Amino acid sequence: MSSLSISSVGPAFSIAAAGGVMIGYSGSFSLVAILLIALPSVLNSLIFRLLNQHFPQSGASYYWSARVLGETTSRFQGWVIILAYFTSLPPIVLPAAQYTIALIHPQWATNIWVQFIIGTFWILFAAIPLLFGAHLTARITQIFMIVEFVFLLVFATLGIGMLPYAHFSVSTGSVPISGILLTMVIATTILDGWEIDSYATEESIHPRKDPGIGGIIGAFSALGIYMLFFPLILTETPIHLLENSPDVMLAWSQKVSTHFSISNTKWILVPILASTVGSLWLTGYILIRSLFVMGRDRLIPYRFAKLNRHGVPSYATLVILLTVWLVTLLQLFISSFASFFNVILSTAGFFLTLEFMLDSLTATIFLWQKHDENRAHTLKPHSHFWMRIGSLFTTVYLSAVIVGFLILSPKIISPWIDRVILVLILFGFVFVIFPRKVRPTIHIFEFEEIDVSLAKTSHLPGE
Repeated sequence: MSSLSISSVGPAFSIAAAGGVMIGYSGSFSLVAILLIALPSVLNSLIFRLLNQHFPQSGASYYWSARVLGETTSRFQGWVIILAYFTSLPPIVLPAAQYTIALIHPQWATNIWVQFIIGTFWILFAAIPLLFGAHLTARITQIFMIVEFVFLLVFATLGIGMLPYAHFSVSTGSVPISGILLTMVIATTILDGWEIDSYATEESIHPRKDPGIGGIIGAFSALGIYMLFFPLILTETPIHLLENSPDVMLAWSQKVSTHFSISNTKWILVPILASTVGSLWLTGYILIRSLFVMGRDRLIPYRFAKLNRHGVPSYATLVILLTVWLVTLLQLFISSFASFFNVILSTAGFFLTLEFMLDSLTATIFLWQKHDENRAHTLKPHSHFWMRIGSLFTTVYLSAVIVGFLILSPKIISPWIDRVILVLILFGFVFVIFPRKVRPTIHIFEFEEIDVSLAKTSHLPGE
């Protein structure tokens, strides 16, 4: 499952799509913002690994919260997970269509119907791995990941070769504190995805041993790629060409290609497209597995937990893909809706940061109050001194980032964004208190059985 965690980060797409906005907010200090948010991201990958070892289950964040903080808190965290990953999906579809058009027939770039048809094609293509299980998903993902990384390696080599001739200054004067803070929240969206192997726990051959390892590898791999490409992009491309650019990778590759007398710069779109479409089904995978577990626990209608003959929650998959398709339709053909929904989609970084903060809080309470070092958890007696410190630090750190974002974002991103976030959180409270006819029942995965099936579960004693 390591390939899922590495590819799910989608480094080429993340740099191309988010780089321009990040550089627009903080200039060359965007690299500082990435490093500042990378610290809690890497610590969170270690936290996910720890929680996977103690509570292996495909519900991951939602399930850990239920085990440690209780049913009410887990219901709210379930809502945050839905918002975090669903708001990340529609912004993938249109870029996938646009990159495809730019690669095969740039003259179609302004044709809305062509964008819609190609976007629909990629949504249908994503259904293939999503409806046939984690292992087919991993195999297809590996193919796309190899394509992405081979092309990235070629362009990285060219970029490094151009360094002695680069002369653009990366200094932007005073340090833009507010811009760095907003960039940190956006950078959360480019440093996530590594957590996918936690949501594949029940489809893992060794559910106590494997989940979380791929996440750690993915987090460090993503950080390494960004630490390689962002300095190259910033030093080899004039800053004004990067600020708010729709594709900083393309802007940079044009400079590199010119230097090496390469006439065709479209090849950089190949790894970006592979990264983008891979992100579509991998982000969907996390959300679908979360809905599956919530349905199994009767937090949402049980039909979300229904499995097809491949052991995949097909109803949840089709609902998510259909909803993303409808949002894409509305974005393309109703301009007023597009403007409104763009504000909602811009909250993805906030809710991802909130989710990771809640995970850190779960780990903090578990390690400081509920982890009995002398109790056999089917694991050998052990302690987690440094993880106690790390989880507490990450909780406080991400909480401060969230508060700063809420203060600054209305002034820089949109005057409506804090109100949109407030309304979505209020809906979360409704989600928590809304009564269900069937009392929710938390399930625990029977990790002793080596069976790659989502169906092997039992009730948690006493719940």
